[in-house]
Formats: sequence, structure tokens, C-alpha cells
Amino acid sequence: MSLLPFVSFVFCLIFAAFVFKRYSTHRTPHSLLWGIGILFYGVGNFCEAYYGTFGWDPLIFRLWYLFGAILVAAWLGQGTVYLLARRRVAHALMVILVLGSLYAAYRIFAADLDPALMIANAHSSVELNGYAIVTPGVRTLTPFFNIYGTITLAGGAAYSAWLFWRKRVLLHRTIGNILIAAGAMAPALGGTFSRLGMPSLLYIAELVGILLMLVGFLRATSPLNNTVNEKRPVSADGIVRRSLHT
Repeated sequence: MSLLPFVSFVFCLIFAAFVFKRYSTHRTPHSLLWGIGILFYGVGNFCEAYYGTFGWDPLIFRLWYLFGAILVAAWLGQGTVYLLARRRVAHALMVILVLGSLYAAYRIFAADLDPALMIANAHSSVELNGYAIVTPGVRTLTPFFNIYGTITLAGGAAYSAWLFWRKRVLLHRTIGNILIAAGAMAPALGGTFSRLGMPSLLYIAELVGILLMLVGFLRATSPLNNTVNEKRPVSADGIVRRSLHT
């Protein structure tokens, strides 16, 4: 199973290259944050592949838990916040996210670890989980970051898809955003299967998730010829709403 997270890692690098290339052209904060978030996704995949191949390493575990289990969804979601929310709100949430991320990094790298507890609670020999952290209060940080990231990333993608579908314009972006929303939810679904004793489905879901987001991104950023001159959707208050991947 260690091969699957390595394949996901490779696709994360490819995806990040596309996003950073777009950032180099447009210099938009949402593109920068998406690129960073995708790299975080890749770090988590790399750590899973490393553990499945070479076994326990405390540094690899801490990196996996920080980037793969805590930060990835929140930083991807923050990119969507910069795209859809007012700049003042986005800046305020960005400050909170940075401070929260630094605090999480401190707690994780200062935490005591017991790999025997992780192995005792694993369903397979190549499964990483948070049970190795024995310092109280560290694992309770995870839901706050993941809930925020899931709501902003998947919710933002779904909202953009609905907006374009309702206006009947730029329908290729509707498809792209639906794929992105589905990809964002896939790892969470895989985590559920892992807790039910099917850890291999987590790695499959991670791979499916990054592929769906990559295809969705390419679809949303490659407008069809007959949609180039279509009007962009406008909300009731007159604010132009951009695609999730404009």
C-alpha cells in the first residue's frame, strides 16, 4: 500500500507546478495558498509512503501529522476564502490561520510520542495514525483545522459550481468546481473507512482526491471557445463572483 501514497505525492508535485505557474502569471493570493496547500498534501503522502517502506521515524511522523493530518485542508480552504470573501475578512482569517499553524507546529514537535500505541491501534503495518501522540490536547487541534478547511474548500467549490450553473454561464467551470469539491471530500471519506478497519481505502481516496482536484482545476482554467465571451455571473449586490479557479 505504500505505493499508492507515493503516486499521490507525484501527482501533488505535478498539480502544485500548474498552480504555481498560474500564480507566477496572475499573482493572486488564492493561487499561492492553493499551491502551498497542495504541497502540504504531498508532504503527507510522502510521509505515508516513507513509513510504509522504511517503518517508524519520529520526524516523519511529526511532519505527517502536522502537514497531512492538520494543515492541508485549512490552507487549501484559505485560498478559497481569498477568492470568495472580502479582502479584510480573508486577511483576518489568514492571521488566525498562521498563528494557529505555528501553535500546532510547536505542540506537535514538542509532544511525547509512543509508536507502540500507534501500532496497537493500527489495522495494518503500513498505517499511520495519531495514537502515537501521548501529550494531552495535541490531537484535539485536528478537528478545528479540518472542519474549517472542508467547509471553505468543498463549500466554496460547491458554491461556485452552483453559481455558474444557476446563471447558465461558463458551464465548464461548473464541472471543474464539482470535481474539486468531490476531490476535497474524498480523503475525509477515506479516513472514515480507515477508522472502520479498511486503511487501504484511505490511500485510494487520497489518490482519487488529488486526481479529481487536478482534473477539476484544469477543466476550470481551460475555457471553451464558445464561453470566452460569456458574461461572468453577478450576485444580487452587484459583486462579480469569480470561478473557484479564475
